[in-house]
Amino acid sequence: MSTPATDPTAPATAPDPTGPRARRAAVPTGSRGRLPGPLRVGLSRGWMEIRTFAREWESVIFTFSLPALILVMFASIFDGLYDMGIPTVDYYLPGIIAMGLMSVSFQTLGTAIAAEREYGTLRRLRGTPMPPSAYFVGKTVLVLFLAFGQLALLLAVAGLFFDANLPSTAQAWATIAWVLLLGTIGCSLLGIAISSLARTAQAASAVVVVPFLILQFTSGIFVPVMVLPDWVLNAASLFPLLWMAQGMRAGFFPDEMAALEQSGAWDLPMVALALGAWCVVGLVLTLLTFRWKTRKDG
Repeated sequence: MSTPATDPTAPATAPDPTGPRARRAAVPTGSRGRLPGPLRVGLSRGWMEIRTFAREWESVIFTFSLPALILVMFASIFDGLYDMGIPTVDYYLPGIIAMGLMSVSFQTLGTAIAAEREYGTLRRLRGTPMPPSAYFVGKTVLVLFLAFGQLALLLAVAGLFFDANLPSTAQAWATIAWVLLLGTIGCSLLGIAISSLARTAQAASAVVVVPFLILQFTSGIFVPVMVLPDWVLNAASLFPLLWMAQGMRAGFFPDEMAALEQSGAWDLPMVALALGAWCVVGLVLTLLTFRWKTRKDG
């Protein structure tokens, strides 16, 4: 039997779009076609948060300069005025570091997230394919960047301008590191939770700044612990700033200075327990109260 001749001028037959070859081509291989995970998206968003923050030069100057200016004023005005057993700058440095860490976490997130909610940023983000957890990863990256920047600036100012005695042992720096991490995480979660209390972005400043300012005077930041009444310290111990300051003092101060604490000791296990508890409490409050929309949006 003869084979039919093929006409070279005839158009080629189009491939079947439903055939097995087409189906195999449509199946992604490896990472092709796979959406990035929450961690990757969150890290990218964190980098975007840092760049956005850096563009607002007023916020950059205020955020980083205020604790440093307070340290400079206290070290200059109170130098030799009180007998604290150590130089004035050495005494105030740990507390102001704790204050700066709470500022870049609790205060920054409390006001910024309230503004993003009112201006519709959160509502628009919730409508995108971005996993909700990626938003919080991005905020965590921003806060850690600000926290380490704040710590580096305060150490540089204290060391270069006032010749402060900085910690010289690995154990002391390890204490500073875990207090920084636990305190910053706990204050960040508390800031996210308290952002939902403010009805407007303008009201967020009062909701966040007023309790933060009160804690600075009752937690041994501006006023030495040994002159504060017990009832004031007991009330302040319900919040993380007092424990952050105490943990920082344990890292910076010599061991004999522990006698000036309320209990006469650094109580580092209690510091870790209190800050860890605030991480848990802050997470629960965030899960219960966080809103992507304002109340008027439903």
